[in-house]
Amino acid sequence: MARRGKRGLSEEDKALWDRVAATATPMDRTGAPQITPEAPKPKPPIRREATTADRLPAFRIGEKASFSANPVNHAPTLSSRLAQAPVRMDHGTHKRMVRGKLKPEDRIDLHGMVLAEAHPALISFISSAYERNLRLVLVITGKGKDRASGGPIPIRRGVLKHQVPSWLQSPPLGLMILDIREAHQKHGGGGAYYVYLKRRR
Repeated sequence: MARRGKRGLSEEDKALWDRVAATATPMDRTGAPQITPEAPKPKPPIRREATTADRLPAFRIGEKASFSANPVNHAPTLSSRLAQAPVRMDHGTHKRMVRGKLKPEDRIDLHGMVLAEAHPALISFISSAYERNLRLVLVITGKGKDRASGGPIPIRRGVLKHQVPSWLQSPPLGLMILDIREAHQKHGGGGAYYVYLKRRR
């Protein structure tokens, strides 16, 4: 290779470079990433001044908070949960039962009992009805009394009314029972339950 002068490549080097360049093929640039201009930055939101409607009502230390007379309860009621439960008995019989057309064959009244008394009494009653091969019995719990809680957490009305369905669905009673529904108004309405028992094998 000829020696380079001060001004760059020699004639021999230039000729060699031209021969090499003639054998080269251009690169395929179809897969090359496209350079796009930067998207404009979003404008900051315009702050509006708070109005009197946005502010919380004035509250002084030592003052009692006022609670709404009709608190919002997002949990479904016990009545709606029972009404929406899948029907596990004959549909024709079920319709007649919830319309009050079927007469209960026996009943138990748990009014005035504490939980410790009511639970064994209910187990004894349902077991006896199942042994006698009864199909429809009535369990009366009462609706419970309204109690003012005086605080933000409401006190559940009717402890027995809410506890009895749980007992009826749990062992040992759940194994004998086919369906549980709130009673028709003529048999106590929201203060009683229809309990439809399975047939003995």
